[in-house]
Amino acid sequence: ECSFDDFTKLDIRVGTVIDCVKVPKADKLLQFKIDDGQGGRTIVSGIAKYYTNPQELIGKQVCFIANFAPRKLKGVNSEGMILSAEDADGRLVLITPSDLVKAGVNIG
Repeated sequence: ECSFDDFTKLDIRVGTVIDCVKVPKADKLLQFKIDDGQGGRTIVSGIAKYYTNPQELIGKQVCFIANFAPRKLKGVNSEGMILSAEDADGRLVLITPSDLVKAGVNIG
């Protein structure tokens, strides 16, 4: 269980993907450059098997957790976590706003 107080500590924002590439020597990882409305950030996500052409993600808006401590994954500093959902058939989709919003807007 997660308390409501713990949930409110999450800083969930919307960002725009400005670049996305496979992480070298890592089958599962994609490296995203995100316009977060505050100068940009890099986020590494283990979703490469669902997106075989990472370039198709450029320009999409995604929801991400902005206040996780940075972690190095395969030598790349990851500054957040991109949110996604997997359905019963194993199809994964990125969580996105239904309309275009300004990069960095907070989800409340």
